[in-house]
Amino acid sequence: MLAQCIVVHYHELALKGRNRPRFVARLVANLRRVTKGLGVAGIRALPGRVVLDLADRVDVEAACRQVADVFGVANYSPARRLDRDLETLRTAVSALIADRTFNSFRMSARRGDKLYPMTSMQLNEELGRHVQSLRPVKVDLSEPELTIHVEVLEREALLYTDKRPGPGGLPVGISGNVAVLLSGGIDSPVAAYRMMQRGCRVSFVHFHSHPFLSKASQEKAVELAEQLVRHQGRAVLHLVPFGELQRQVVIGAPVPLRVVLYRRLMMRIAAELALKERAGALVTGESLGQVASQTLENLMVINDAAPLLVLRPLIGMDKQEIIDQAKRIGTYEISILPDQDCCQLFVPKHPSTKTTLEQVRRAERALPIDEMVKEAVAGVVTQRVEAR
Repeated sequence: MLAQCIVVHYHELALKGRNRPRFVARLVANLRRVTKGLGVAGIRALPGRVVLDLADRVDVEAACRQVADVFGVANYSPARRLDRDLETLRTAVSALIADRTFNSFRMSARRGDKLYPMTSMQLNEELGRHVQSLRPVKVDLSEPELTIHVEVLEREALLYTDKRPGPGGLPVGISGNVAVLLSGGIDSPVAAYRMMQRGCRVSFVHFHSHPFLSKASQEKAVELAEQLVRHQGRAVLHLVPFGELQRQVVIGAPVPLRVVLYRRLMMRIAAELALKERAGALVTGESLGQVASQTLENLMVINDAAPLLVLRPLIGMDKQEIIDQAKRIGTYEISILPDQDCCQLFVPKHPSTKTTLEQVRRAERALPIDEMVKEAVAGVVTQRVEAR
């Protein structure tokens, strides 16, 4: 028995053809970053898997908790590295099941090295008979109580039982940078998560109305960002003062158009900040038809003000689907905390749902739009958020 390790399997990366080495290299770099200081002696990219070699007397579960949040990981397992000879494998399997109680099992042996003298089926049969010589248990290929995995590689074998699901997706950073308009609500944190899962590194832009409203929404934005950045380590959060701009819109624009004008201003300001982070797109938590500003007509008018590509990963999801995912990723309980965000300030009772470009452009001619954007950008407070 050589040493303990963690075996990481990926799925989507394996479909990348000639680009696969670049994706795997990014995954390895992200795994190295999150496990730094946890006793990982080395990380090796092997065919179809990544192996994290652990030093002696390391807290394996602490390392596993970090691996569990890394996008690109389909599943991972605490494992043992072994010599490949059959007697060593038998001995290791005996030790593995010594303190386990189970009535059914399955052997899942895979021969990664085609020069190994036994086929995968022969290994399954040989090691399966060995288990049954030690325990009166039955083989169950469909729903076993215990699955014993053996992977025979070129220079070693890996033995494990506990196959734990990872978050899947692509390694963060492989798809570029995006800026997420992060409110204190349920939707935008889910949108940020989904973009990270597609390999994007995110920065956050939060619009607040302090001092017209309390700082509660800013505090929530920080807490949400801290929850999300465990998938990428750290991020920048821009806190944008928006209350004064809303006041100017209220004074100078027709009441039904206020919401769309707010959103167009947000797009312009967020784009200015995104470019500083070398982001190639803006991301929102908008879902088609969910509120007045999210009709097809209004979304088209809002897009017109954005100098960058606007991505809406939740556009076809209903509210319950979004809530369910928010609960799974740990942002829901934060999002439902009471706060006062800028969406509650100066919002008309009956906003326009079918705004036209002609209407908003005419309204914006009465406003010093460029100066308003510069004013907001100048007042931004930027902070770095670390994974908590």
